[in-house]
Amino acid sequence: MIEPRLARTWLSGRELARIRAMAIRRGNWYRTLSKTERALLDLTIRVVRKIRSFVLSRILASIIEKLQIRTECNITVLFHKVGQPLAEKISRIAHKWGNTSAYSWSANSNFAQFLAIMHINEPSLFIEDGRSS
Repeated sequence: MIEPRLARTWLSGRELARIRAMAIRRGNWYRTLSKTERALLDLTIRVVRKIRSFVLSRILASIIEKLQIRTECNITVLFHKVGQPLAEKISRIAHKWGNTSAYSWSANSNFAQFLAIMHINEPSLFIEDGRSS
């Protein structure tokens, strides 16, 4: 959790605008936050340059944490649904081709995480019916 004392030192209107833009880009802005929370962030961005209020910083810290949790959950789900199965499939194919050390690839979480991130960044041109080709 973000401590309100720390939030007051680094949160500014510009930083909140960056967080809002990132949340909108990732699709978490409308799904995760209520209308009141979105309005509070928008008003704070427009009116405040530097947050001095302890109460406001505490509320904004909880909203930002909510956005962070949602983003982390999406990545974790993608890691398990996409990255791990792809790592297993690639390791089986490489083993069939004669690479004897390929079995260890499926147990490598860094490799599975890399594949999940590559899937996120895959252009929609190569995706058919919501699945990777």
